[in-house]
Amino acid sequence: MSAIEPTSRPQDEPLRSRLRAEKPPSHYWRRWTDDAPAEEPATTLAAKDAPAPETDTADENAATMPAAAKDTRKHETGEAPFRILIVEDDRGQALFAQSVLHGAGMQAEVEMAPDAVIEAIGRFKPDLVLMDLHMPGRDGMSLTMQIRQRPELLHLPIVFLTGDPDPEREYEVLESGADDFLTKPIRPRHLIAAVSNRIQRSRQRVPLAAAPQLTLNPETGLPTRAYLMLQLGNALEEQTPGGLFFVEISGTLGLRERYGYANFENLMAAAGRELALAAAPHPLARLNDNSFLALAKDLDADSMAAFARKLRERLGQHDFPVRADETLRLAGAVGYAEVPHTFSDTGSALEATERAALLARQQSEGIAAYTPPAANEEGLSLLDANLELAYQPIVSVAGNNLAQYQVFLRMRQADGTLVPAAQAVPAAEMAGRIVELDRQVMERVLDLLSQSQSEGRLLRLFVSQSPRSLARESFADWLLQEIAARGIEGTSLIIDLRLDDALIHSVTLRQFCNRLMTAGVQFCLSQFEPGREAEALLTQLPLGYLRVASRYAAAHNDPALRDQLRGMIDLAHRMGLQVIGQQIEDPQAAAAMWMGGVDFIQGNLVQGVGSDLGFDFHNAVL
Repeated sequence: MSAIEPTSRPQDEPLRSRLRAEKPPSHYWRRWTDDAPAEEPATTLAAKDAPAPETDTADENAATMPAAAKDTRKHETGEAPFRILIVEDDRGQALFAQSVLHGAGMQAEVEMAPDAVIEAIGRFKPDLVLMDLHMPGRDGMSLTMQIRQRPELLHLPIVFLTGDPDPEREYEVLESGADDFLTKPIRPRHLIAAVSNRIQRSRQRVPLAAAPQLTLNPETGLPTRAYLMLQLGNALEEQTPGGLFFVEISGTLGLRERYGYANFENLMAAAGRELALAAAPHPLARLNDNSFLALAKDLDADSMAAFARKLRERLGQHDFPVRADETLRLAGAVGYAEVPHTFSDTGSALEATERAALLARQQSEGIAAYTPPAANEEGLSLLDANLELAYQPIVSVAGNNLAQYQVFLRMRQADGTLVPAAQAVPAAEMAGRIVELDRQVMERVLDLLSQSQSEGRLLRLFVSQSPRSLARESFADWLLQEIAARGIEGTSLIIDLRLDDALIHSVTLRQFCNRLMTAGVQFCLSQFEPGREAEALLTQLPLGYLRVASRYAAAHNDPALRDQLRGMIDLAHRMGLQVIGQQIEDPQAAAAMWMGGVDFIQGNLVQGVGSDLGFDFHNAVL
């Protein structure tokens, strides 16, 4: 077993004697130190609430302790002792780690059931969680993401201790919200030092976090998004003049695919630091995975344009290291808007700067100021058209009576012509009204699900939403309220996430998904193609479905595509995902999908896109 090696013991001993053997003498960990005394106290480790030793004995032992252990003993006699919750399904591993920490003067409690961890945190109130990675039923990463969903546990240190030899696993663990990654086997004094140092830093940060001027992200050092939006709200309410600046890094999808997630995150963190220096003394926060937001007060129109140029030039003139022997310079688009202007809330102000950033992409200098849309703009006229929804059935190859459809957006203009989503969505983005459009679509979908549920009919709908909408905390709040108000079964709603969007916005999309999972909402990763970064998303996002890219509908004519398709389906099934093959137009394409192991088929072979929900799933034959 690759781990901290516990004291060997006969396997047939009674449980009582085994537990006693796993609780070594007090300060037994000193035998690993360079200055270990010739004799160790022979007393066994008592329960965590046992009386403290006599002062003389404690002082004598403290004189020869390593620095980390001295700090924990200081907390026994002064501040509260360090408290560690050990989440580990292996009893021997858990009790031995508990003994190591007890011997260093810390309080440690073991929780072997992953589903009981949240309750244990609330009861034990640990300073740190020592987390195992692989546990039956629920792994440590998904448990960490569940912990991070709770605002009061957002900064609780979580340290993984695992024997997993995969170096890529460390990046996934840290991305899930963990603070550190320790590999088994580990020397006891290394474990003690790693745990105590993390707790010391956390305790030192607690009093600072309460200070309003220090509302910073502890990892990036930038102001938090919530803090900056609060400042924006105050500026709008108090009519404080200034400018709001939206900075979007260009080419982030290619950067992530080329350098990998860890290097991409380091690059974005470095970009944030440089932008913060350029924006100082005004606050700048990381808004999404590839965008930043700055609020600069008391600037006139000319000063705002100069400020925007300064932000963009800072990206283009700095050499960012991405590998040991490689640096690059970043390009970006900067959109800005004058505040308070006529914005009624922070959401409308943010949407205005996003619209300006979209315009900035088309400008040679990459900078654009927000201008209100004219009444006769094409984008606005599209949004003033009538919203219509169309549907296409998604049929199980194994047969299933559950009615499930892909939802398609259409806009009908005054002259009767239909505008497809491929035109309507970009127009809505340019008009700064994509969130409004997404809400309208979602309201229609929720009404359908509510009506179907009230009639006793099972219905499941797949619907796409813009990542700009899903990145807004207010959108998640609204959607949760609407689902609850209608009494909808959350599993009947599946939100489609496009692969390209998910690669760029993985962090914000994961936050959105984790929030909606509490209502039972499911998620589908669409337009999927194989690749290291794409496959990593399957572990990073709480998915239930995977829809392969449309080009795999031709797999029956291309052996290479057929092999890729089978590999993707096998990977998805190993991860518990159901696979959808799309744009299936003929029997040969359906047969190739079926032989590859796909779960559902969607396309004109089954039924074309239409305006009704009357497909006969009971008698569907492929």
